[in-house]
Amino acid sequence: MSGKGSSALGGVSLSRIDAFREREARVYAKARPRSKKRFADGAAGFLDGVPMHWMLDWPMPFPIVVEKASGATITDVDGIELDDFCLGDTGSMFGHSPPPVARAIRRQARRGLTYMLPSEDVLELGHLLTAMFGLPQWQIATTASDANRFALRVARAVTGRAKILVFNGCYHGAVEETFVRLEDGKPANKPGLSGQFRDLTEDTKVIEFNDVAALEAALAPGDVACVITEPVLTNSCMVLPDPGYHAELRRITRETGTLLLIDETHTISSGLGGYTRVHGLDPDIFVLGKPIAGGVPASVWGLSAGVAERYSDYTRKKPWGYSGIGTTLSANPLQFACMKATLTEVMTAKNYRHMEKLAARLADGLSDAIAQAKLPWHVARVGARVEFICAPGPLRNGAEAEAAHAPPLEAAIHVGLVNRGCLIAPFHNMMLVSPATKKKQVDRLVKAFGEICQELAG
Repeated sequence: MSGKGSSALGGVSLSRIDAFREREARVYAKARPRSKKRFADGAAGFLDGVPMHWMLDWPMPFPIVVEKASGATITDVDGIELDDFCLGDTGSMFGHSPPPVARAIRRQARRGLTYMLPSEDVLELGHLLTAMFGLPQWQIATTASDANRFALRVARAVTGRAKILVFNGCYHGAVEETFVRLEDGKPANKPGLSGQFRDLTEDTKVIEFNDVAALEAALAPGDVACVITEPVLTNSCMVLPDPGYHAELRRITRETGTLLLIDETHTISSGLGGYTRVHGLDPDIFVLGKPIAGGVPASVWGLSAGVAERYSDYTRKKPWGYSGIGTTLSANPLQFACMKATLTEVMTAKNYRHMEKLAARLADGLSDAIAQAKLPWHVARVGARVEFICAPGPLRNGAEAEAAHAPPLEAAIHVGLVNRGCLIAPFHNMMLVSPATKKKQVDRLVKAFGEICQELAG
């Protein structure tokens, strides 16, 4: 293995990374003249040439312009097919346009898309959510960011407390209060948050994941309304909970009168009912976005019976006025129809078994490739979600996850994988296996990854 210290990243020399990426960028651009031209032609009218800024975060020289997506495959305007393991960064975790969801869209499109009233699908939907995820009372929003905002508002209302607690390295969408981190052990605003003019640490405490002593100390004053957390940290490099950590988290929150919000937007990959059901967690509030409607924008947030009763009592007593909870397009009949189809026909035990089996095959294959190339990397998995991490592991907290992140190396690998027919998530090294994913696609990804590892390792 070549290079150490400042001249290397993830055990690979920077000169080798640069040479590999430059070559792969040329291969990519040569293969996609139509994407390049159409992207350039379509840039006018959009800020920085894209309808959403993070489309520029893909590591390729220019974005792929998609012609169509079906199952676990994306086809671009140059006619190139890619095995899709990004799957909309979980939004299409169950495959692109699952047939039951596509049928629900067609059926509901003839009946109206939004009218601020319940449809017949609602009569079943609440029962389906309870059966799948356990909590008895539900509300529907459009994104997980919205659902988290609303749920935190409820937590503050029923506890009368202002503060929340998050874990260093967390991700909960666009919720402002969660954009904090630890810098040299001290809370600070995360850098890069556009237009931020206030100190978010005034009402948000931040500690490291898996640190029970820090959790006890942070909650001891009794001023935290809610701990909001993913059961596994997922948005940088994956951090799994230590054995017994979730039991301690639940014990300490209960002892201090603090509510516990579990955000399953990424960890729904864990299995039927998400990490919460698979591992027997007992949150006060549950949030799920992205894949709940098969790719149609929707999210849900659920409350335990106790929290729901406390919030109902609060709303009866509070002054009349706007609650700050809800948006006009939330809880529309298209969402109802698609969620019902997803919960009954897509998010099934059979599909999860398929996903788990192939995800295990993928994780084992990636681990073998890393070992054969003698690279100091590791693989993490939570159900159908797999990540390779360009550093030794396992990781225990957000600080370790940030230190393990290797953007130049990861970007080179991503472009190399695309040139070999495989697409993974752009912001980290995440791969998802869907019900539509085939064994040959997994094997193709493992082979491509192995070739890249061997070349980078020299």
